[in-house]
Amino acid sequence: MNPYQNEELMWQRLKDIQLEAENSRLWATYRLPATVRLVRKLGRRVWRLAQLATPRGRRRSQSQLRLVDDRETASDVA
Repeated sequence: MNPYQNEELMWQRLKDIQLEAENSRLWATYRLPATVRLVRKLGRRVWRLAQLATPRGRRRSQSQLRLVDDRETASDVA
């Protein structure tokens, strides 16, 4: 049995591990922006749904708005 064969196999395994680590690091940089875009898109959708679910007050008609304005001007005069 060759005593250096195990060293050669271990060296090759170390190089393979380093290559896998480098590849995973490179893939992580490519995947990160897509993940960030996805999270932003989902956040916008959730925000829109929350706005739709929020109860809104009744809209005032134009005549009601005029009455409020008339009251304010009458109180300013006094």
